[in-house]
This record gives sequence, C-alpha cells and structure tokens, in this order.
Amino acid sequence: MRLDRLLANSGLGTRSGVRDMISGGGVEVNGTVVTDPSAHVSESDLITYGGSPVNCQTKLYYLLDKPDGVLTAMEDKRLPCVADYIPSELKSKKLSPVGRLDYHTSGLLIITNDGELSHRLQSPKYKVPKIYLATFRGLEWRENEIATISSGFTIKDKGYSEQIASAKLEPLDFGSGTGRALLTLTEGKTHEVRRIFAHFNKEVSELRRIELAGIKVSEDTGSCGTFRPLEESELKLLYDATGMA
Repeated sequence: MRLDRLLANSGLGTRSGVRDMISGGGVEVNGTVVTDPSAHVSESDLITYGGSPVNCQTKLYYLLDKPDGVLTAMEDKRLPCVADYIPSELKSKKLSPVGRLDYHTSGLLIITNDGELSHRLQSPKYKVPKIYLATFRGLEWRENEIATISSGFTIKDKGYSEQIASAKLEPLDFGSGTGRALLTLTEGKTHEVRRIFAHFNKEVSELRRIELAGIKVSEDTGSCGTFRPLEESELKLLYDATGMA
C-alpha cells in the first residue's frame, strides 16, 4: 500500500496533509526517513512521525466519554450526536458507536469500524459486563430487591412480559430519599437500567456508564467529551471478553 494512503487510513491526517508530512521528512519507515508519498509499505512496517509510532491498522478503535444530552448516532439534523466529537480526518473511516447510550446517559462508549468486535460486544451470548453508576430518588434498596435482581426477573412495563437477565446491584450511599448504586449488566435492553430501577419504585435522575469489559472512565463527569484511541491493553480486554483473543 502507498505510504500516504496507509497514513491517511490510520487517521493521522487527510491524504494531502500526510503527503506534506512525508515530503517534509518527518516520517520514518523502519528507521529510515522516507520522503516519497508513493513508497510501498505494509501495516507490519514500523512507521513513525516526529519520532512517535503511528498506528497503521486499518481497523480503528476509540473511546468516547459521551456527555449527557448527546445522541448515540453518527448523524442527526436536530440534536448533538457522537459524530460531533470525532475529528474530521476520521469521518471517512466508517466508524460507528458500539451499541447505544441513552440521550441522557453519559459515559463510556466504544467507537470502531471493526464490525465483528462490535457485533460480539453487543451480543448477549458473550455476556460482556457493563457497569453503570446511577443516582436515584426513592426508598433505600432492600436485600430482597437486590436478590431479585441477582436471580433475574420478569418485567411487564411495556404491556407484555420480558425477562431481565441476572444482574448485580451494589448500593453505595443513601440519605434523604436520594441514593447512588452500581448496576452491572451483561445484556443491553433499551432503557434497561432505568426500567429496573422503576420496577422497584425508584427513579433514576442521573446515569453514567463507567466500565465495559474492564475498561474504565472516571465516575465524575469532568472527562465527558474526551475522545481518544484505545490502548493496546484495553483492546486486549475487549478481545478477551468476546473470544477474539
């Protein structure tokens, strides 16, 4: 593959932008400066720009800490969406979010163009754990409610019966009718966290996904809006969780 094309595909910049980088002498291939944008290279070559290695994989993996009030979609004419946080040079890389976070749910969202990994992360078959931090209004959690969630139960909030898989609820603190709790799910039904809380007469006022397959973001919302490549160790966690190791 041409050097300029490989670098553009890696998300380093636009095709014309990476040609300027190459012509300027800032790109090395296996320790040798290469100034010809048409030079043939492969993904297995060690390519650096400005002394830093370039991830030349055609499959790309990113983490977005989605803010509240952002739609999990790549395009919307009315509302802010996750595509607004993706750099322009990556817009042509066929990236898309893995699963959905509700409009009013913040936190960890994987963005990738790896269709197989995306499918497996969303499939109930692989039971990939997802941890949510919920602030709620209502009564304090009782032991029998926690046990019911742990064993799985049937919910009928939509006019028909639907099975909710076994989950883990951990109360954190409670006072004056308001509390916080962690809920670990291994499936992804629509509005599932809020529906589980509502089933036990508790209203979620704030919801944040803080962990997926061992990858974590901060519990507070100060990091919302962050968009960054996944680290190798984080990608390995996803592969391990989905049997792609």
